[in-house]
Amino acid sequence: MRRPIRAAAAAVLLLTGGLVTVVAATPAQADTRICEQYGSTTIQGRYVVQNNRWGTTAEQCINVTDTGFSVTSQQGSSPTNGAPVSYPSIFYGCHYTNCSPGTNLPIQVSRISNAPTSINYRYVGNGTYNASYDIWLDPTPRTNGVSQMEIMIWFHRQGSIQPIGSPVGNATVAGRNWQVWTGSNGSNNVVSYLAPSSITSWSFNVLDFIADVRARGQITNSWYLTSVQAGFEPWNGGVGLGVNSFSGSVSTGGAPPTTAPPTTAPPTSQPPGGGGCRVSYTANTWNNGYTADVRVTNTGGGTINGWTLAYQLPAGQTVGNSWNATVTQSGSSVTARNVGWNGTLAPGATTSFGYQASYSGNYSSPSSFALNGTTCTTG
Repeated sequence: MRRPIRAAAAAVLLLTGGLVTVVAATPAQADTRICEQYGSTTIQGRYVVQNNRWGTTAEQCINVTDTGFSVTSQQGSSPTNGAPVSYPSIFYGCHYTNCSPGTNLPIQVSRISNAPTSINYRYVGNGTYNASYDIWLDPTPRTNGVSQMEIMIWFHRQGSIQPIGSPVGNATVAGRNWQVWTGSNGSNNVVSYLAPSSITSWSFNVLDFIADVRARGQITNSWYLTSVQAGFEPWNGGVGLGVNSFSGSVSTGGAPPTTAPPTTAPPTSQPPGGGGCRVSYTANTWNNGYTADVRVTNTGGGTINGWTLAYQLPAGQTVGNSWNATVTQSGSSVTARNVGWNGTLAPGATTSFGYQASYSGNYSSPSSFALNGTTCTTG
């Protein structure tokens, strides 16, 4: 819905020989008020602003301007040891099939040469919340659902909240120092960068954070950048929070710029190369159907905190119900992500998941697997 135009038209009276001329000023553009759960609108012909009240039925409203938005009502509440109630935000790219106008995302990381962005936040003293800048990536050019990798940049936090997972060290990325956390929320893996003190305004390159996550073995250059988002995660309160301005773009051509590795060695929270993981895939087939039992073993020297297994199914095979993992399929590409209770694999540990699937023609099993971007041995 739209608020009424509040600026009155000005009139200038010009008296020339008894002639009266009235010149009316152009009315100001009205703000847009959104209270619908997943309501959204576009600004500047290139960005989407969304209410995204995904974790509560309580009212939340945002006021959208030509340059950003502010939270005008937020009545939800969630315990701080759980998930936030919403993510009011502005983004470019694609989010659950809602794609920003003219976007060139999703686009493969290897094709990106530059991804500059700028953000200006407004914080308030009430409530429990973070100001989070989200970068989403997936092994496939996903435009719907949840991408497999979420990079969260915590510009600010208020209250007893913390990123998903556990801290794994510190790093310097894009010229700033961060405490780095890794983990999984059961739907996707998360790498979070927690600022030691509040950041209100900053311009940086999204590629710097992508490069750091790649150096940690969580993604590869073959993955796709699907969306870039900036907003707030409130657990309670937060009226008055705002994004004053936001900009971002992605350029292609040539190899991505070289970025220095983290100042501290990445934690071994993923299998290192050279046989860091092993996958056993066993199928029980019948006429046009089968069940698959997939066993994943960490053969590396470090603990895996959150895992994603990617592989290709032969033509004609379609995944159905799954258990002990979230399994999704796009074309022939399959990704299996850990659920909440089996995301941690100590060295030598094994976890398993399975699913029911259909097939046509002659059955054959997939031949290669990658765990968190690293190729596994099979058998």
